[in-house]
Amino acid sequence: MYQDNYEDEEFAGNIDVVAGTYANIDDTEDGGMDDEEMLLQAQAGAQSIPEPVRKFLGHLHRNVLSSNVNDLAYNYETQFTRLSEKFFAKSAWPDPHYVAALVGDDGLFLTLYRELYYRHIYSRLHPSLETRFRSFENYCDLFNYILNSDGPIELELPNQWLWDIVDEFIYQFQSFCTHRMRVGKRTAEEIELLRDNQQVWSTYGVLNVLYSLIQKSNISQQLAAGQQGGDVVEAAGGFGARPLYKMLGYFSIVGLVRVHCMLGDYTLALQTLENIDLGNSRGLFTRVTACHVTVYYYVGFAYMMMGRYADATQAFAHILTFVMRTRHYHQRSHQFDTVNKKAEQMYALLAVAVSLSPTRVDELIHGHLREKYGDQQHRIQRGGEEAVEVLSDLFLYSCPKFIVPNPPNYDDLEAAAAAMEPQAFQLQVFLREARLQLVVPMLRSFLKLYTTMSLDQLAAVLEIDRAELRNQLMVYKQRCRQVRWTSGPDLLNGEPALATDLDFALQEDMIIIAESRVGRRYADWFIRNANKMQDLIANLETLQKSAATGAGSAKAEGAPADASTVEA
Repeated sequence: MYQDNYEDEEFAGNIDVVAGTYANIDDTEDGGMDDEEMLLQAQAGAQSIPEPVRKFLGHLHRNVLSSNVNDLAYNYETQFTRLSEKFFAKSAWPDPHYVAALVGDDGLFLTLYRELYYRHIYSRLHPSLETRFRSFENYCDLFNYILNSDGPIELELPNQWLWDIVDEFIYQFQSFCTHRMRVGKRTAEEIELLRDNQQVWSTYGVLNVLYSLIQKSNISQQLAAGQQGGDVVEAAGGFGARPLYKMLGYFSIVGLVRVHCMLGDYTLALQTLENIDLGNSRGLFTRVTACHVTVYYYVGFAYMMMGRYADATQAFAHILTFVMRTRHYHQRSHQFDTVNKKAEQMYALLAVAVSLSPTRVDELIHGHLREKYGDQQHRIQRGGEEAVEVLSDLFLYSCPKFIVPNPPNYDDLEAAAAAMEPQAFQLQVFLREARLQLVVPMLRSFLKLYTTMSLDQLAAVLEIDRAELRNQLMVYKQRCRQVRWTSGPDLLNGEPALATDLDFALQEDMIIIAESRVGRRYADWFIRNANKMQDLIANLETLQKSAATGAGSAKAEGAPADASTVEA
C-alpha cells in the first residue's frame, strides 16, 4: 500500500524534471524526409481533411488566440464531440503535422490540439506504447509552458476543458501503470523500451505536476483566506488571480485525491481536501459536473475503506440525489456517459455501505437502490461466505483502478508477472474490515423483531452458544459506533456517534432492544411532486400556445386548420 506523505516542498523544483528524451524513439515520424518534402506532405494531408473539420479547426484556432471562452466552450463541448462521432468514430483525428499547415504552425495551439488528438485515441482506439510516450511528452510541453513562464500566460480555456486536461492526465497515468505491469503481454522490444524510459509517466513526475500547479496558483492560500474572511486577491498573487491558473490548481487538488486513492492512501486523500468545504453548495467543484461527482465518489470510497460507513453513505446519497435531480440537464452533454457510469458505481458502493452499516437514506435513493441491488443486500444480511462473495463482486465492479507506483522488475519477468494485482490487494484490505462488520446486519435483522429477548433464545435461533453470542453482541456494539463528520473542511475529524437506528443493552441474560424511528418526511415528497406538476402545466401551456398559433396561421392563409393541431 502506498504510504508516503508527499509535502509541497518536495515538488517545488522546476517542472522540467518530468520531461526527458526517450531512448530508442526517433524524434521524427517522417522517415528522414527533408523539410520541403515534409511541407508538401503536410499540405497534401491538410487538403485531405474534411471541410467541416477544417472550418472547426480554424474557428478553434481563432478563439484560442482571442481567448473567447464562450465560443471555445461551444467548440469544445459540442462541435468537437459531434465531429468525432461523424468523421472519426473509429479512427484518429487528423495528424498534428497536417493541422500545422492550417494554423500557421502555431505551437501553443498544436499542443492543445495534440491533447485532444491523443485523448480521442485513448477513448476510441487502442493506444500503442509510442502513442503513450508521445502523449506524455505533449503534456510535459503544455505544463512546462504554463508553469515556467516569467509571468502569467495569455491563455484562457473553459472550465470543462481545464478539468478534462487534469482528469485525462491522471487517467493516462493510471492506464500506463496498468499497461507496464502486465509484462507477460509485452514484447521484448516493449520491455526494453520500458526499461530504458522509466521516467515516463513516473509517479513522482505526475505528483510533481499536480503539486506544482497547486503551488503556482496559490489555490490553497486562496481557499484558506476565503474560509477565514481574509483577502483572497492578495493571497492569489499574480498567477493565482488568472482563471487559468486558479482553476488548474483547484482541479489539481481534486486530481490528487484521485491519485492518492488509486495508490491506496485514503487518509492522505481526505487530508488533501482540507481547504475545500464540501458543505458549500457554491464551491468551485460544482462548476463542472464531472468534477462534482468525482469529488464525492473518491471521498465516499475513502471513507468506506477506512471503515466509516455512515460517512460513506452520506457522501454517496448526497451526490446520487444531485445526479438524479439534474440528469435531464446533462443528457446531451459529452460528459453524460462518464457521470452516469460513475453514478452506477456509486449505487453499488452505497449498497455495500448500507448493508454493512444499515441506516436510512432518501426514499427516492432507497427505491433505486432496492431495485438495483435488493437481492445482493439480502444475501449480505444473511452473512457467511455468500455475503463475502457478493461484497467482492460489488467492490471489484465499483472500485477505482488501483495502481502500483513503481515499475516492475524487468530483470525478473516471472516474478513481476506473478506479483499480486493491486485490485486483489485492495480487495483483501476491504474484506478484512468487512468480515468483522458482517455481524451488524445479521444480528440487526433478528434484534429488530423484538423489544426484549433472552440470550438463550437468540443463541438458539442463531444456533451458536451463549459465549459466542455474547462476543458477537459486543462486536455489534463496538461496530455501531463510528466517527462521523458533521461539517467543516476537515473531513478526517468528527464525533463518535451511533451509526445505526437499532441499539440494545445487556442486563445479565436479557437483551433490551431500542429502535429509534424517524418520522417520514413529507415535505420532500410534496415539493418533488409540486415541481412535476409545474413542469406538466408548463408543457400543456406550451402545447396550447403552439396549437393556437398553428390554427391562427391556417386561418390567415384561408386554409382549414390541420385536424391534429386542433385536437392538440
